[in-house]
Amino acid sequence: MRYMPTFKAEEWPEVGELIIATVKEITDYGAYVTLDEYGREGFLHISEISSGWIRNIRDHVREGEKVVLKVLRVDPSRNQIDLSLRRVTQREKREKILLWKRSRKAESLLRSAAQKLNMSLEKLYDVISDPFRRNFSDIYDGLEAAAREGEGVLVKAGLPKGVAEVLAAIAREKIKVTTVKVRGTLNLTCIKPDGVLRIKEAMLKAKEAGSTSKSSVNIYVIAPPKYQVEVIAKDYKEANVILKKVADTAISVITSLGGEGSFTPEGG
Repeated sequence: MRYMPTFKAEEWPEVGELIIATVKEITDYGAYVTLDEYGREGFLHISEISSGWIRNIRDHVREGEKVVLKVLRVDPSRNQIDLSLRRVTQREKREKILLWKRSRKAESLLRSAAQKLNMSLEKLYDVISDPFRRNFSDIYDGLEAAAREGEGVLVKAGLPKGVAEVLAAIAREKIKVTTVKVRGTLNLTCIKPDGVLRIKEAMLKAKEAGSTSKSSVNIYVIAPPKYQVEVIAKDYKEANVILKKVADTAISVITSLGGEGSFTPEGG
């Protein structure tokens, strides 16, 4: 069975796609692998294993090893999938493995939920598939949201209350919710007679612009005109987007009120 949390519906991978594969058999001219997410076999030619000279294929891949590969060619009529190892960057490898682990974890949680709900995994997937696809990046993202916010976020997404309650309970038990923190320094000045009030208004609107149900924004006085902005969110990508939004809002508002502003991210 393919890992359903990935939301893939195609029976064949797409050219350029990154896949997780298990090395099945090694020959003198390459390696045969099984695509874990598709249940199909593919071939990794020796020329696509490494950009350098290869003395022994087993120095690069071994039977039973899981590897991240890039799809080069797909020919359903010949039941052929050609793959590459050397064209996968280290960053792509890390990101793909992370996504794969998330999908495995999500499937495990869904199996537990299906047992509690006394339904098959396939039936549960049918129930949650559309709501999760519409509201979350993948199934694990939805389960993580439930662990953080409770079953209400799943009910709001369109899941039946009973299913949402079971999924949220399992998510809270099995998923350790993590957050990250990013900071920066705002420099806000306004020489108007009521400049202090205008600066406070700019900071208030900036905080409102960045605060969401999944994140928090705090602004502290360092020493006028410097103010520290702190954003707490689920990951660095989201945190930095919010931090920029807060800073841009503060600078825009104070400028419209006759003042000036600038921002320096921590480490920047």
